[in-house]
Amino acid sequence: MRRDLGEALAEVGLELPSLGLDPLSCTGPVPRPLVDLGRCNLAVARELTVVLRAYAARGWER
Repeated sequence: MRRDLGEALAEVGLELPSLGLDPLSCTGPVPRPLVDLGRCNLAVARELTVVLRAYAARGWER
């Protein structure tokens, strides 16, 4: 999933600096892995917001 998300973001020109799996979420009796989207600067956050809003405006569903 991390790779797929990274590729999808790259297709729209976005790159998050530390996209990866959160190691602590992968442990325990019932692991629930979380994708760590990393810290990004304001420019990347703005671009991601634009892409997400364009997606929503088209009425696409998950």
